[in-house]
Amino acid sequence: MFYLDISETVLGLSIAGAFLVGAALIAVLFLVLGPKLAKKNANREAKQILKEAETKAERIKKNAELDAKQAAFEKKQETQNEIREMKSEVLAQQNNLAMREKTIDQRDRALLERERAIEEKNEILASKIAANDRKAEDLDKKIQDIIAELEKVSGMSTKEAHDEIMARVESRMASEIASYIKNAEDEARDTAEAKAKDLLSLACDKYAQEVTTERTVAVIALPTDELKGRIIGREGRNIRVLEQTLGVDLVIDDTPEAITVSCFNPIRREIARRTLEALVRDGRIQPGRIEDIAAKMKKEVETETAKAGEEAANKLGLPRIRRELLAQLGKLKYRTSYGQNALMHSVEVAHLSGIMAAELGLDQNLAKRAGLLHDIGKAVDFEAEGSHVALGADLARKFGEPDVVVNAIESHHGDVEAKYVISHLVAAADTLSAARPGARSETMETYVKRIAQLEEIAKGFDGVQQAYAVQAGREIRVMVIPEKVSDSEAVKLAVQMKDKIESTMTYPGQIKVNVIREYRAVETAK
Repeated sequence: MFYLDISETVLGLSIAGAFLVGAALIAVLFLVLGPKLAKKNANREAKQILKEAETKAERIKKNAELDAKQAAFEKKQETQNEIREMKSEVLAQQNNLAMREKTIDQRDRALLERERAIEEKNEILASKIAANDRKAEDLDKKIQDIIAELEKVSGMSTKEAHDEIMARVESRMASEIASYIKNAEDEARDTAEAKAKDLLSLACDKYAQEVTTERTVAVIALPTDELKGRIIGREGRNIRVLEQTLGVDLVIDDTPEAITVSCFNPIRREIARRTLEALVRDGRIQPGRIEDIAAKMKKEVETETAKAGEEAANKLGLPRIRRELLAQLGKLKYRTSYGQNALMHSVEVAHLSGIMAAELGLDQNLAKRAGLLHDIGKAVDFEAEGSHVALGADLARKFGEPDVVVNAIESHHGDVEAKYVISHLVAAADTLSAARPGARSETMETYVKRIAQLEEIAKGFDGVQQAYAVQAGREIRVMVIPEKVSDSEAVKLAVQMKDKIESTMTYPGQIKVNVIREYRAVETAK
């Protein structure tokens, strides 16, 4: 038993040892042969991969060559197509050029033929002109011979004969000319006066402005006469400062509790009036205080004038007028013309112009604008040289007013020709505003001088027996000697008087010239 066990044990150990030896041999073989086998396999796989890569590269190369050939072929086809198209276009252009050259050649031939025809006609005309010149010279020579013969027979020179013929024609045609003038004036008057009266009456009916007059001097009321001494000041110091600062003349006389401010410039006069009233209320009258109050009143007046101009434009509905121009317009609030307030007169002219323009189908706002600004020059004629017409036109141009407005300003007193219908409307509205009853007042001296001048002009014509100015100088009635002045000559005499009055006199409104000729044939039956 024990032996068997030992044998089994030995056998088991032997078997185990064999296994161990075999495993060791296998391990040795694996360690020795494994790398060689792996290297061999790797070489074999590398050769396989290299072969496949070469195959793929060859395939890609062939494909690339095929693609390149295909692209080159397509590009060649495109180039050939483009070349064919360019050839066809060049051929078409060549054909067009050939057609044009053919047309130009035909036109050249036609022009050459026309030139030859024109040259032939010019030669014919030149020969005819030369022939006519020769005939004209012959005629002139014959006429000169005839004139010389006539001068020899009549004993008169050509100028004397011309004067004699013109005198006879004038004497024979005088009555016909006067009759024609009278008929034309009557016809024009019948149509124009009716339309003008309708238009003016309509404008007057639609617009009614209260008539106001203003004085050109300012009278300051004083609580007591003691203030006169304080205004004068010690050794006249205060009154000198007042006059120098305000630019006015102060009249301090025996008039109780009042002093008078006199100045050619209405704006200065208004500033002086306000300054004196403020000083009287304040009671402190001294040079420093005078200068402070004067500066304050000047600023107030400038503000009010600007506001007055803007209110006038807004009242008429006129936008887009420059503020500087409106400030100048507002100064007309303190300006008068024959007692009529200039700003109110301008607004009135604007209304009348707008109404008449609307009736005629013209631009109503443009007519209002021209009417409002027609006397704008009166705002600066105290400060600059020139008439208010020229100064007003310069102001309008300076601030970019339209040509219609500028022409209306220039022509409303006839200084410049009226180029637009609106200019005529403004002139009519200006006359209508000034001439209506109560609108303006004149001094007695000016009125008497105008009446006398009007009668003297009428009496200065031949054949006038007597002349009378009636209706406050708005009509002149002229009595002529019937033996010296005929009916037809009376018409010419009225026209001549009208022209002389317009060229030598300045007057508001219109003056009617009425020439009266009365001839009575008296016989007594016995």
